Amino acid sequence: MGKLEGKVAFITGAARGQGRSHAVRLAQEGADIIAVDHLQDMASVGYPQATQADMDETVRQVEALDRRIIASKADVRDTAALGAAVDDGVAQLGRLDIVLANAGIASFAPVEDLTDEMWDEMVGVNLTGVFKTVRAAIPHIRAGGRGGAIVLTSSTAGIKGLGNLAHYVAAKHGVVGLMKTFANEFAPDMIRVNSVHPTSVNTDMIHNEFTYGLFRPDKAASEVTREEAGESFKTLNALPIEWVEPVDISNAILFLVSDDARYVTGVQLPVDAGSVQK
Repeated sequence: MGKLEGKVAFITGAARGQGRSHAVRLAQEGADIIAVDHLQDMASVGYPQATQADMDETVRQVEALDRRIIASKADVRDTAALGAAVDDGVAQLGRLDIVLANAGIASFAPVEDLTDEMWDEMVGVNLTGVFKTVRAAIPHIRAGGRGGAIVLTSSTAGIKGLGNLAHYVAAKHGVVGLMKTFANEFAPDMIRVNSVHPTSVNTDMIHNEFTYGLFRPDKAASEVTREEAGESFKTLNALPIEWVEPVDISNAILFLVSDDARYVTGVQLPVDAGSVQK
């Protein structure tokens, strides 16, 4: 019997990357999944976003574990779409126990080059979207009367400042403020709230020509190899590794949402190869 047998988890940004990994890892432990993703490119983001084909693959992997999954297209900035996705998922799966506010984007620029569009999309997805995700889900968890667990995906940038990322750092620090507030507000209902803080993760968010070019400005972006980019990413971490794997974040989240962490709430958990120590 899995650690999450009979429970239902709502996961944003579930079509690929960390979100898919979380969906699969929780399904391996017995959870059914309500999954949403934007499935559309964004003007201020320099790499392609997840597609319907990506979401279909998440569905395939979860169903291959003999778990149920209700997947839909929803922008975390869209209150009505999020509400409809959660309501439909709970109606079909019968309950809600876990929320993973995982959806996020990345873009880079020095402060003087940050456009209003870059700022607004970043804060809209990475901060406001987290708030709207939890707001849509919390009535369902409370209605179950069984308590629950919420994990917000922040970043090492939610703990320290990083150059060329003022909008990202502001949003990810804001996520920590939400986490601490939610932890206090939801505690009387035995609903625990924590945040995870990854370093660079081996996903499409970092593995793209746009990001490689930023980490290796000495070369044309199209000529930077994965190995060359990895050497630059390695400088962010104390441990001599380029990046962590999505499942490393998923395993940390599994701990936080399981009964193994039944009295853990209000915690910022780095999964960062020592990045915040540098």
